[in-house]
Formats: sequence, C-alpha cells, structure tokens
Amino acid sequence: MRKIIFSVLYIVGLLNAGEFKQVSFDAYLKNFDYKERNEMKIKTPDMLALVEEGKAILIDIRFKEEFEAWHIATSINIPLNELPQRLGELPKDKLIITACPHNDRSNMARIYLTLNGYNAKYLNDGLLKAADFLRGDNAKEFLDEYKANKDKK
Repeated sequence: MRKIIFSVLYIVGLLNAGEFKQVSFDAYLKNFDYKERNEMKIKTPDMLALVEEGKAILIDIRFKEEFEAWHIATSINIPLNELPQRLGELPKDKLIITACPHNDRSNMARIYLTLNGYNAKYLNDGLLKAADFLRGDNAKEFLDEYKANKDKK
C-alpha cells in the first residue's frame, strides 16, 4: 500500500496542469523501478513507427561533425553539450527519443530531459543498428510513410 501511495504522490508531483515539471535526480533515483527501467528505452522499429506517425522526435545528440558525416534523415542534431541551452527547441507534447551510436550519451540526454519534465526515451539499440535496419526497402518505406504523415498535417 505504501508503494502505491508513494507512486501516486510521485506521479501527482510530476503533473502540473497537464505538463510535467522538473524533478530532482534524487527523487528520480528514489522512484526508479522495473517499470521505469523498461519504459526508458525504445528499439529501432518502435522508434521509427512513432517518428513516422509524428508522435515522437528523434534527437541525435552526437557532435556536429559526427552528425554531418552521417545521420538519419528525420533526426534533429542537438549535441549533448548543447542540450541545456537548447531545451526550448523541444516540444513537451511529443516523445523525445535520444540517440547516439550505442546508447551512452543518449541515455545521459534522456535522464537530463526526464529531469526537466520531458517524456523521453533513449534508442537502446543505437544509431548503428538503426542505420543497419534502414537499408533498401526499409529506408524507402520509412521515408514514404514519414512524408505521407507529415503532408496530412
């Protein structure tokens, strides 16, 4: 019962007139559980579906030079070290998915975003796996769906 009450208080504490508000790292850690562990990450096919539908934004948090060398066409580059100054560029009404080649920097970015009131996940199979997935027909299908959904709006 105590856990349920604490969870409700935590959720109520995060909600502020329909928006999430900033949470301390201590509070986040105290409330970290198996559910959060599962919900903090997303795999490439699920990420692509949410981006296609316009429900999520993919943020590539690598340095500009890494992004310029190669990136996923629909991603936005906000390097990890620029994230605090560029928070205002991110909508709070969409899922923010952070990505880097593996998941070290993207997980740091996800924690930062979560603590600042954003609904965020990190791409746990990383950009390298996403790039591998987006070859041939998968790439065409993803971009066709993304463009079609964007045109509907």
